[in-house]
Amino acid sequence: MITDPDPGAKPLRADAERNRRRILDAARNLFAQRGLGVTLNDIAHHAGVGVGTVYRRFPDKADLIDSMFEERLAEMEDLLRASADDPDPWHGITTFLEQALLLQASDQGLRELVTAMPDGLQRVGRVRARLQPLAIRLVRRAQEAGQLREDIVATDLPLIQVMLRSLMDTARDVAPELWRRYLEIALRGMSADPAAISVTTPPLAPKHIERVMSASKRPTGPSR
Repeated sequence: MITDPDPGAKPLRADAERNRRRILDAARNLFAQRGLGVTLNDIAHHAGVGVGTVYRRFPDKADLIDSMFEERLAEMEDLLRASADDPDPWHGITTFLEQALLLQASDQGLRELVTAMPDGLQRVGRVRARLQPLAIRLVRRAQEAGQLREDIVATDLPLIQVMLRSLMDTARDVAPELWRRYLEIALRGMSADPAAISVTTPPLAPKHIERVMSASKRPTGPSR
């Protein structure tokens, strides 16, 4: 179960905090490259610390994943809050979607942090509780400014990301930037003034269509 940090807990010594940060940075790097299948031994080696140091800070991998999840959720919350406070509400919408997708494109483990663990439904609920109020504000501001269609709702934003993340996975080896074209198409469909939104990312070359379609049929899942 994920819990917020204990406000009464004593701060770590400087050296202990440095080691904790090295462990978390190493875990983040390895999770991004290989997903959640890496071991605590892998993480210790990558961090340049003894495995005993890792186990003192994180008794098992679930504790480490909880800490990583909290950091990732805080980053997404900061991104969404900054986007909702953007002086230009439409720029806030486009910035949030683009930056959230870039974060996912660079991090294989991010989706697994939310969906692939036994408490995945709890994690999804935790994400929704913290992010949905900010997403509602982001959408309402753009609608009040006359920039976003009135039939768009806050829950459309994560589902657009799910669709584009699927495209990222299937086109990664053929056209890693292809998702940008379909983000532009989605934004054009969302805009109250679609003629003002240009689609500038080129389409997939016909010779690559079969490769991308074949990749979409491959089973996906957590790294082992």
